[in-house]
Amino acid sequence: MVQDLPLFTIEEVERELQSHRYVAGRSLATAVFLALTLQKPLLLEGEAGVGKTEVAKVLADILDTRLIRLQCYEGIDVNNAVYEWAYARQMLHIRLLESAGADRAAMEREIFSPQFLVKRPLLQAIESDGARPPVLLIDEIDRSDDEFEAFLLELLSDFQISIPEIGTIKATVPPVVIITSNRTREIHDALKRRCLYFWIDYPSVDTEYAIVKARVPEVPDKLARQVSNFIGNTRRLDLYKLPGIAETLDWTRCLLALGERELEDGAVQATLGSIVKYQEDLERLRGEPARELLARAVNA
Repeated sequence: MVQDLPLFTIEEVERELQSHRYVAGRSLATAVFLALTLQKPLLLEGEAGVGKTEVAKVLADILDTRLIRLQCYEGIDVNNAVYEWAYARQMLHIRLLESAGADRAAMEREIFSPQFLVKRPLLQAIESDGARPPVLLIDEIDRSDDEFEAFLLELLSDFQISIPEIGTIKATVPPVVIITSNRTREIHDALKRRCLYFWIDYPSVDTEYAIVKARVPEVPDKLARQVSNFIGNTRRLDLYKLPGIAETLDWTRCLLALGERELEDGAVQATLGSIVKYQEDLERLRGEPARELLARAVNA
């Protein structure tokens, strides 16, 4: 028997996120609270690496439930996202039924039954048999196409999926749905209307410092502050891809692995590949530009 999710206040949501090492402001905590309370999908947009996917992961931990993740990509379709039939098993079963003299109608009923249905993430989320409804993460929906977005409308409106051979399958208790987009293309209004919306921006220097301390607790305060200042100033540059929070945390761990307790030029120059991931950006930072950023970070 699937149980309803526990009820939270906005303050409790904010505290729970913080206790699970996710630094969120009041506005994001409010969006999560409303998604849980109203049982509506939450669409999170923002640049890559700002913590959108992590919201779903942390929510699954907070709610003590399963995380079901659907990673979107160009060309994703129903067979990859919802269900497909186990054709090899169906063919074998058909031969067994034929040898037993079964009629055609009986064979069709047999082979298009749930036992031959291979459940993909969306159907798993709707038919969850866990103690609590799962958190369904539809990640990077902007990578999918218009047809797949259109298919999602029924799921997001009514938390149900229609399978022609079986009928309509509806969730007993709706899953918690988090949808992320890096905004490489615009999401259609029909999908947005079915969701609550929140934009996750790059954090301020102070917020990023709090994130670094929460996610990498062993980092010295001085290094955490310098890293946050350096990254904050880097984001003001005209780069092809600005570093996200994920890069900040990776860089911090790299510096710790090198035994650094504070930023210094040699370590910064050697680890720029942890911050930027394009050759053009690497050339833009290497050498004197990185030294200028270092001086500003150390003297801030």
